[in-house]
This record gives sequence, structure tokens and C-alpha cells, in this order.
Amino acid sequence: MIKIAFASSDQVNVDLHFGAANSLVVYDVSPGYAELVSVGEFAEVNMKGENRFKSLSDTNETRIIDLHMTPEEIERLTNKPPEDKVVAKLEFLKGCTAIYAASIGTSSIKRLIMAGIQPIIVGTGQTVEDLLNEVSLALQCGGLGWVERARAKAERARIAPTPVSARGKRLMTSIDELE
Repeated sequence: MIKIAFASSDQVNVDLHFGAANSLVVYDVSPGYAELVSVGEFAEVNMKGENRFKSLSDTNETRIIDLHMTPEEIERLTNKPPEDKVVAKLEFLKGCTAIYAASIGTSSIKRLIMAGIQPIIVGTGQTVEDLLNEVSLALQCGGLGWVERARAKAERARIAPTPVSARGKRLMTSIDELE
């Protein structure tokens, strides 16, 4: 089982910029199953970075981010001031494998990667349930590199499976279930 977060205003659609998100939802996901485990509410903030004038994606495209940082960038990001709007979100996301958002600024991408969290930018119209199903299928069948790495890490850590509860969602484990 892995934990996945979503920047969502309504717990249905992935529709928020990570840095300015006033709500993040976290699910435990395993093949065929997902359960909402926490909802984080954050103070509304004004965006200051390079993406403040950029509109959210108008495509249905998903982009998985992979950045390499210099030691100077790591040092600069490690010493962010405590009033930084991302600090509380990073603390909330501890233990998460990935965060899906409609947009993520470069600085936040680097800081997420440093925290061991895979940033994923999704296009307009992506729902939490569709993305949960995508992760469920990848856990069962493979196909998403970051999911396979997260599964291998969880297996190495020998994380005991969490029992299925009645509050969760049944997800797909086979492409045949699309019919």
C-alpha cells in the first residue's frame, strides 16, 4: 500500500496549484482498493513564484517531473524561511509517495523531490478517482515507473498491509474491468 495526495478543492477533481492549495487529500492505495485517510486544510495564500500568472493546464496531459539539483540549490531550498507556505504542506505530506496537482512551481517540485515525494502535474478534467484507478492498475500490472519504485520501497520496508475497511473505494485491478 502506498499513500498518494491530491491538490483538490472538492475531493473529486485535481484542480489546485500545489503551493496555493488550501486543501490536500491523502489516500492509502493498494491494488483494487483506496481509502481516504486524511484531509489537510491550509490558510489561503498569495502566489509569488514564476507560476503566479500562469493559468492551470487546459490539456488532459499528465506530466511526471524528474529534476536533478545542484548542491547549491539543495542548500538554498533547505534554508527556506519558516513562514514559507510550502513548509506546512510538506509536513502534512510526510509518508506520501506522490502528489497530484494542476500546477506545481519549480521550487516546490525540487522540495517535494528532496522530501521523497513524486510531483505529478495533471491536466484539466482529471478526477481523483480516475487517478486512483490508474495507480491501482499500476500496482497490479506495472506500467508507471514511480509506482513500481514506491511498491519496491514499501516491500523492502516490509510495511504490513492495512486491513480493508468499509470506508474505502473499490478500484480496478484489470483493464478488463473497464467494460
